[in-house]
Amino acid sequence: MKANKSVVESWNFNHDMKQTLQLRLGQQLTMTPQLQQAIRLLQLSSLDLQQEIQQALDSNMMLELTEDENLAQESPASTQETSMDTSGGDEGDSEVRELTDMDSAVDIPQELATDSTWDDVYDGMQSFSSGSGEAGDNDDFFQQKASSQTLQEYLLWQVELTSFSDSDYAIATAIIDSVDDDGYLAVSLDDLYQGLAAQMPELEMDEVNAVLHRVQYFDPPGVAALDLADCLRIQLQQLPEETPYRKEALTLVTKYLDLLGRKEMLRLKRLLDLSDEDLNRVMTLIRTLEPKPGRRIAPDDAQYVTPDVFVFRQGGQWLVALNPEISPRLRINPYYSNLIKRADSSNDNITMKNHLQEARWFIKSLQSRNETLLKVARCIVERQKDFLECGETAMKPLVLRDIAEEVEMHESTISRVTTQKYLHTPNGVYEFKYFFSSHVSTDAGGECSATAIKAFLKDIIDQENSAKPLSDDTIAKMLQGRGINVARRTIAKYREAMSIPPSNERRRVF
Repeated sequence: MKANKSVVESWNFNHDMKQTLQLRLGQQLTMTPQLQQAIRLLQLSSLDLQQEIQQALDSNMMLELTEDENLAQESPASTQETSMDTSGGDEGDSEVRELTDMDSAVDIPQELATDSTWDDVYDGMQSFSSGSGEAGDNDDFFQQKASSQTLQEYLLWQVELTSFSDSDYAIATAIIDSVDDDGYLAVSLDDLYQGLAAQMPELEMDEVNAVLHRVQYFDPPGVAALDLADCLRIQLQQLPEETPYRKEALTLVTKYLDLLGRKEMLRLKRLLDLSDEDLNRVMTLIRTLEPKPGRRIAPDDAQYVTPDVFVFRQGGQWLVALNPEISPRLRINPYYSNLIKRADSSNDNITMKNHLQEARWFIKSLQSRNETLLKVARCIVERQKDFLECGETAMKPLVLRDIAEEVEMHESTISRVTTQKYLHTPNGVYEFKYFFSSHVSTDAGGECSATAIKAFLKDIIDQENSAKPLSDDTIAKMLQGRGINVARRTIAKYREAMSIPPSNERRRVF
């Protein structure tokens, strides 16, 4: 930021309604475009950063990608450009120092050589490089992925194979358009009929029901159902009639599904006139059904996370290294930089000077971003060694202020660095913010993180007797027996956050 002095003129009116002119001298902080760019790059995710870099390459003639074969070569032109004095250089360097002093961030190099590469700054990155240049020739193979088929497309394909009249074809198409991703009708049958009747005045409700029944027998079984009971009924009806306990299961899902949801087994046995063993077999048959038939045809578009930092163990120590794939290697184009003439004030020369200064600033901002990312990652790994070695139950409590004080940065900077950034560890890929959690006290006077408590909670519930599930109060007492002072309402909050139902819904008689 820059401190700008400004003179403010103002008109004041005294009691006699006379106009007077006053001058006031003040200072205010102004955020420069370079500082705004450095802050913006700091908080970008790896995907957004790649887009930002591509836009910079497209708009700035001075920026170029560094080819692998040229890493070991140093162009004489680039050496000459390094010592070149460009307009605005001192101002840019002072702005970098101001950014560093503000946030206590890492020092950005005041003079960046035009042929500098990422390897000159970061050690250990080559251990994660993709390999030889020939490997890039096969990138097109991984891009050749067939488009996934949606549920609607799959159902429409079956409509084309079915003999429908023109009116029934229109009804079937409208029904399929109303099916959601889970395979259920997203609108009521009356609303569907009203929408079709506006275009087909002679349409009757029986015709819509008839077409709906035909669509409901499409694959996957249970599709286009009105609700859960209807979905289970359709699937049971498609089973062979000789299937054991098919009739009893049909009665249960059509009449007493609400009792099954409340686990009222005694009433179910009495209403269905079944023994414990028979009711258990009926429920076993129902568990084989699919409550959400649409997910069987869900498109397999897995979204993979690209880690920003790799964490690995070597020689008994945990090491941290940047992922070199998250951003391409940039440098100043030596050919265009040599075209700049010091004494030339033409428009073209001024434009090239501006592009050169912007390119230097962009590379410096990228270096500052990655150095800050590495510093924060090393600090997190140092504090969470037990998690890397023993798992979630060994997670230590950590807040942004702890990291900010250790790396001498502001908490807002730590928040930017840890947002949408990911660490690749031997235990999996985690977001930076995953390692930050609140804490509760222990009997020994220490602290236990919320992540560790959730891991203990999951282990306790996984090992409980399903016929007699543990209540939140019982789990709280069990944790207190381990020295962790946690209230019942805290257990309920963590359990809901982990999508674990309460004890009455976890109970299973059979």
